[in-house]
Amino acid sequence: MNPIQVGVCGWGDHDLYPPGTPSRDKLALYAGHFPVVEVDSTYHAIPPAERCARWVEDTPETFRFVVKAYRELTGHGRPKGAPERPWKEVADSFAAALRPFQEGGKLSMVLFQFPPWFDCTREHVRHIRRCREAFADFPLAVEFRNRTWYAPRFREGTLRFLQEEGLIHTVCDEPQAGEGSIPVVPVVTHPDAVLIRFHGRNREGWNNTGRSNWRGVRYAYRYSREELAEWIPRIEAMKREARQVTILFNNNSQGDAAPNAKELIDMMGLTFEGLAPRQLGIW
Repeated sequence: MNPIQVGVCGWGDHDLYPPGTPSRDKLALYAGHFPVVEVDSTYHAIPPAERCARWVEDTPETFRFVVKAYRELTGHGRPKGAPERPWKEVADSFAAALRPFQEGGKLSMVLFQFPPWFDCTREHVRHIRRCREAFADFPLAVEFRNRTWYAPRFREGTLRFLQEEGLIHTVCDEPQAGEGSIPVVPVVTHPDAVLIRFHGRNREGWNNTGRSNWRGVRYAYRYSREELAEWIPRIEAMKREARQVTILFNNNSQGDAAPNAKELIDMMGLTFEGLAPRQLGIW
C-alpha cells in the first residue's frame, strides 16, 4: 500500500458519479478513484454496526476509512432532539460502530476534531485523556480548531502530550482567521501515521458571522497548483517520520475537493494498487 494515501471527506456529494447514481452505490464507485475516505456522517449520528459492515464489504481490501468521532464525544454537544445519555454509554455505542472497520482491517484512524472553543486548558487535556482511555483499542487522531494549543508557550507541550498519549497529530491547511483557526504545524507525533486535512483558504467565510449560508460557503475554495506545491516538501518530510501519511480534502462547498485531490495525486506521481474497477465515463 502506498505510504501516502489521498482522498476526500465524505463520498456522497462529489462529482464522481453518473447522473442518477443511487446513494447506496456511491461508495463502491468512489473506491475506484481514491484509496481512503473520511466518514463524516458519524459526527452527526452513530450508525448501526451493520451499516458500517456494509461499507467495509463495499470497498476493496486495500481501502481505508478515517472515521470522524461523534459530536457528543468531542464537546460539540447533543444534536437537537437527541436523547440525553451518559457519556460512557455514548462512547460504548460509538465503539461498537467502529469495530466492523477495525475487524475488517480497514480502519486508518478515528478523528477527534474538537470545536473552536476547545482551548488549551487542564480541563480539556483531561477530556482528551478520557477519550484516549475510552478508545484505547483504536488509533486516534486529534484535530484542534483553537490556536491556543499552538501558542508559543503551549506548542511544544501540546505536541509532546500527543506523542506521550499515542495520539496522531492532524496537520491542517485552513484560513488564518482568528482564534478559531490553527496554523500549519507539519509535525508527526505518532510513528504509524499522520493526518493532513485541507479545509481551503476562504478567510472571509471561515468564521460564523450569522450569515444564513455560512456552512455552504465556509469550505468553498479551489487550491491553485502553486498552493498545492507548497505542501509537497512537507508531505515528503512527514513521510520520512510516519509509516502512513493520510491526506484528506475537505474544501467541498462548491465541489473543489475531488479535483484538488486528483491534482495533488498527479503532481506527486502517486499510484494506488487495488482500487475498485472504474466504470467508463464517470470521470
